[in-house]
This record gives sequence, C-alpha cells and structure tokens, in this order.
Amino acid sequence: MIQWQKSTYSGGAAGNECVELALYENELLLRESDTPTRIIPVPATALAALLRDIRGTRTPTRP
Repeated sequence: MIQWQKSTYSGGAAGNECVELALYENELLLRESDTPTRIIPVPATALAALLRDIRGTRTPTRP
C-alpha cells in the first residue's frame, strides 16, 4: 500500500487540496489530492530541481 504524505502547509482539514508525495518501490510519486487517481512518477533529480525553482535557489545554467 502506498503511504502518501501531505505538506504541513496544506492544513489538514477536509477540503484542503494539495500535492502529495510518496515513495513506492524506490520511485517517487506525486499526485494532486483532489484527483488522487492521477499519479505521476518523478525522478528524484527532477523533483529536487522543481523544489529549487520553487524556493528560488536554482543555480543558473550557462550555455
């Protein structure tokens, strides 16, 4: 069974939609809590890059 983890920023009350993350068989999975059947497998490096972008700490790449 997949154990989904919800961000603490989402609250916890019913109706608080958010992105959820799970680790299943060495693969990271993402889903939107309001559409839980749509699951996206994500490489760890891609998720780390996304989080850096969100936080604004991305190191610019050079051509």
